[in-house]
Amino acid sequence: MRRNDREVTEFGQIADILRRTDTLRLGLHDEPYPYIVPLSFGIDAEDGKITLYFHGAKEGLKHKLIAANPRVCVEADIFHRYVGLPGSATCEYESVVGFGVAALIDGPEAEYGLDRLMTHCGFSTAWDRKLLDITAVYKIQLTSFTGKRRFVKKD
Repeated sequence: MRRNDREVTEFGQIADILRRTDTLRLGLHDEPYPYIVPLSFGIDAEDGKITLYFHGAKEGLKHKLIAANPRVCVEADIFHRYVGLPGSATCEYESVVGFGVAALIDGPEAEYGLDRLMTHCGFSTAWDRKLLDITAVYKIQLTSFTGKRRFVKKD
């Protein structure tokens, strides 16, 4: 990271940023360009490990690209505000970028993943389990991740 003064290194702070983020951007391999899609997601973060859960249709481009190459990049950010500075402007933000492998899951593990997603999105985990018949559920165990933040110092 070029600006290590903005780097977030403490695991708990990185997990906190993810917990406060409402959208995860998933980067997938495609040709001739990468493919990025915004997602709702669920999270488990403990013992220095982050697992993310998301869902989608059992067909379509996202499903096809993950099947062809499950190595992914994720990005999540929280925009706080723009700040005017003498002669310039910046923004205050917090963000996380991570890398891992997306895996299609099923059965109790898929139910757990959707429970985590529903919880993260602010809903009850009392959802209709029949939805698993038409829903693909994935998990990503992040193998590496970095956090970054910027807040303008107040004089």
